[in-house]
Amino acid sequence: MLSIITPTYNEAKNIGLLIERVFAALGSSGIAGELVVVDDNSPDGTAAIASGFKGKYNVVVKRRSGKKGLASAVIDGLASASGEILCVMDADLSHSPHVIPVMYKEIVNNNIDLVIGSRLVAGGGSTDWSLGRKVISSAARMLSLPLTGVKDSTSGYFMMKKSVIEGVKLNPIGFKIGLEIIVKGNYNKIKEVPIVFLGRVGDKSKLGIKQVVEYLFQVLLLYFYLIKQKIFRKGQING
Repeated sequence: MLSIITPTYNEAKNIGLLIERVFAALGSSGIAGELVVVDDNSPDGTAAIASGFKGKYNVVVKRRSGKKGLASAVIDGLASASGEILCVMDADLSHSPHVIPVMYKEIVNNNIDLVIGSRLVAGGGSTDWSLGRKVISSAARMLSLPLTGVKDSTSGYFMMKKSVIEGVKLNPIGFKIGLEIIVKGNYNKIKEVPIVFLGRVGDKSKLGIKQVVEYLFQVLLLYFYLIKQKIFRKGQING
């Protein structure tokens, strides 16, 4: 089974549509799956809206007290997931669910261990981004480039076999948990598949100074980790 984890905070405007689109993509592809919504006590009622779909779809809602952050929400969701294949995606409709079957087939049919939804391979891209956000995103990728051979190492949309994170200690700091997994994960084959990152629906971006500082600290810790391990990312990159 496939478990899809999405962290939420104040996504009442989007969560219902996301759930419908995710299960439409799964149903049309014959994929059995669950959607694990990890909500950080959203005051707008996100968790209650998601819970209202339980009778219709395989939706699991994990409510957390307080706002503990995206990375820790993903880690909690991964720990409670039932599937042997795990996917992480944003709840703001910036990640299109139609890519889920594409990622899934890479893992099941081509024995890929970790699949990254990439804006930087042929067919990928982004829409409605300001110049400032494009500069910040490019700078973030440049800082992490020596850590991995992945072009879009800061992508928040990815899928993997559960074995990739078994026994791996993930740091809950920041919001780029995908980068943490790329650097620390147990895998032999990794592949980037194209995605078009859509403009955030229903609200402005949640990226702020705090998130930028946390990312810089996260990258620094990952450099120290690799120096300590004396490795600079194993893994065969496919396609």
